[in-house]
Amino acid sequence: MAHAKVNSKRPLSPHLSIHKPIPTMVMSILHRVTGVGLYLGTALLAWWLYAAAAGSASFDLVNGLLGSIPGRLLLLGFTWALLQHMLGGLRHLIWDTGMWIEKHTATRLAWATLFGSLALTFVVWAAAYALR
Repeated sequence: MAHAKVNSKRPLSPHLSIHKPIPTMVMSILHRVTGVGLYLGTALLAWWLYAAAAGSASFDLVNGLLGSIPGRLLLLGFTWALLQHMLGGLRHLIWDTGMWIEKHTATRLAWATLFGSLALTFVVWAAAYALR
């Protein structure tokens, strides 16, 4: 069998530097990033629950930190990550059924996932402030 001529400048495997970012690819990467963010946010939730069990001094400290502007931004990001990851999971569940996998439909679904997570985050925070 003849040896194939290999171009040494060609990458061994596809990677981000040679592909143009498309919505479905970006949302797939974002799904992984939000998964990592959820691990960190769950640690925050565990810290808050531990503080609630430890007593009022600990609970007041954690509530003070999470109630500050940086704390609220962190919680806002956690809320968005949770909703983005959930909608991304639903998107993949839909694809697992064989539905909406055509290129244009998948792209629209990727955009819907992004805008849906932003809208739901706004709704959750607006409801939280309204009930406060």
